[in-house]
Amino acid sequence: MLRIGVLVSGGGTNLQAILDAIATGEIPDARVELVISNKQNAYALTRASESGVASAVISGKSFKNSAEFDRALSRALHAAKIDLVLLAGFMAILGPDFFTGLENKVMNVHPALIPAFSGPGYYGLKVHEAVLATGCKVTGASVHFVTPEVDAGPLILQKAVEVRQDDDAETLQKRVMEEAEWKIYPQAVRLFAQGRLTVHGHQVIIS
Repeated sequence: MLRIGVLVSGGGTNLQAILDAIATGEIPDARVELVISNKQNAYALTRASESGVASAVISGKSFKNSAEFDRALSRALHAAKIDLVLLAGFMAILGPDFFTGLENKVMNVHPALIPAFSGPGYYGLKVHEAVLATGCKVTGASVHFVTPEVDAGPLILQKAVEVRQDDDAETLQKRVMEEAEWKIYPQAVRLFAQGRLTVHGHQVIIS
């Protein structure tokens, strides 16, 4: 049984996509064991409760520095014996201390085709605003393993989404979630659960 921990800050739509994929069997032999939010009022905590998943709030404001915050998150995940950590709209940058013992065991979904519109400062609606400002005709989403360098870990899956002439940031965000994020994130977790992902340098090999 793959034990999954999910880090969230907001509504948790990608958390819900993972929970739904486990419920339907798309992700086999897996369970979300713990949801951790750095925001007390995150709706993702309600999603966890409604699905019978344990949750906790660990706020960076409770610690002297980011390294202590990282270690607190890591301790909670290790205590729950988590095999795979998923970032699902987690609005905090994780430092090197977090990844001790979790190398290539942390995934994130980013709402653009990395390396475009990625890195520090590119999150939420800001990504889609930048896509529209540059006149791109295609955008999408990327699932990658997470490293201390923001949005720079090995890519697992990507899916393209058309940018329409009448899009604004909100409509584009919604379509990228529906057509890409909610599809490829569960797919990537399924591949991990099936033992089909191998990292060679900066490449992810899918067997």
